[in-house]
Amino acid sequence: MFYTYILRNTYSGRHYIGSTNDISRRLSEHNRGQNISTRRRGEWILIYKEEYSIPIEAKQREKVLKSYKGGNAMKRLLGNTC
Repeated sequence: MFYTYILRNTYSGRHYIGSTNDISRRLSEHNRGQNISTRRRGEWILIYKEEYSIPIEAKQREKVLKSYKGGNAMKRLLGNTC
């Protein structure tokens, strides 16, 4: 399976949107500072995920979610988690 996911930083409240085939591994990489976008920014927690059967669908959804960033669509998607 492939996933599109949203992380939230527990310190700053910032969000990160990505896609992967292994959510646990990817979250661990973010928290160990192995991603340049999330390194040195504290702990990240998974707040949202969607599952897909093929990787291109997950990447396409990631692109759509990134276009929502900061807007009302993102707030509706996340509800009270943001």
